Amino acid sequence: MPVRVIGMIGVTPPGGSASLHVIKGGISPAYLRDFARAHDDADFDLALVGYTASSAEGFLVAQHAAAFTKRLGFLIAHRPGFVAPTLAARKIATFDCLCQGRVAIHIIAGASDAEQHGDGDFATKEQRYRRAAEYIEVMKLAWTKEERFDYFGKFYRLRGARSDLRPLQKPHPQLFFGGSSEGALAMGAKHCDVFAMFGEPLAPTRQRIAEFRARAAKHGRTPTFNMSFRPIIAGTEGAAWDKARKYLAAIQGQSDPSGLGGSKKAPLDHSARRILEFAAQGEIHDERLWMPIAEASGAVGNTTCLVGTPEQVSNALLQYYRLGVHSFLIRGFDPYNDAIDFGRELIPRLRAGAAELDKAVAA
Repeated sequence: MPVRVIGMIGVTPPGGSASLHVIKGGISPAYLRDFARAHDDADFDLALVGYTASSAEGFLVAQHAAAFTKRLGFLIAHRPGFVAPTLAARKIATFDCLCQGRVAIHIIAGASDAEQHGDGDFATKEQRYRRAAEYIEVMKLAWTKEERFDYFGKFYRLRGARSDLRPLQKPHPQLFFGGSSEGALAMGAKHCDVFAMFGEPLAPTRQRIAEFRARAAKHGRTPTFNMSFRPIIAGTEGAAWDKARKYLAAIQGQSDPSGLGGSKKAPLDHSARRILEFAAQGEIHDERLWMPIAEASGAVGNTTCLVGTPEQVSNALLQYYRLGVHSFLIRGFDPYNDAIDFGRELIPRLRAGAAELDKAVAA
């Protein structure tokens, strides 16, 4: 399977010498345009458009970026529950048609109860996952049913629903999800196409893939897998580690590295708790997987790093590719310039190595 490379675009230039977040703050149309173009030129397949309860609206961000790019697709983070699923289905289908299939959707039930409260949602996380499952069911009906349909669930009731518009991608754009709780895994195994994971050591990654494949197989589904890393690359291994330690010092010096409104580093969810447990076991796993920045930030978002030369980091990514991870979300702490560097130094090596592995398997 050809490797897929995903970046993440921000809406305003980050401040400081080490950026953890790219979607908070105001919006700079020119910066967003240039950042998206940098990803397009660097040969990224998709760019994640993130979501917080205070950030710019993701579909409009992606629409603006799409107008200035040629082939880059957009993985739009979307939280079910704030608009009707029939409306969301039409919005996604419209975007897919207008942008010629350049969209995928990342289903997120909500980072925390506190953040959901800011948007007026007081459902528990497990309730949000069950609601998301119904939400996806309704969207799929809207995307595929020619005739009007009814739906009667716990969270949504519809009578005579119909969409005039079908997505360009058949049967619909890919649906990503992430999470480690039972609610997340149950929803994703039944309804989603791609299981998105934060970067973990190789052995537990192999186990997670096997377990989730078995879970999805019960629903007749064959998922694919995405893993997120922060590559830190330089011309020599020593220079890469020097850069990594510089980033760590900058993040440790921030008053609120997690971005949650305080310095407390309690894990936000099950996935963050897993990452912090690995960080407690040691700074480095599998030679290149470096955990201190994840520990310093409370493992909010993708903060596990791969450190080394472009050759060393691409080889590390290919070890995950051998396990069945065929999609990688990579972004750096100097987001704009790192996207350019990844396109020049890392992505070509990753694509070439994956192609060689595919050729060997086919032979």
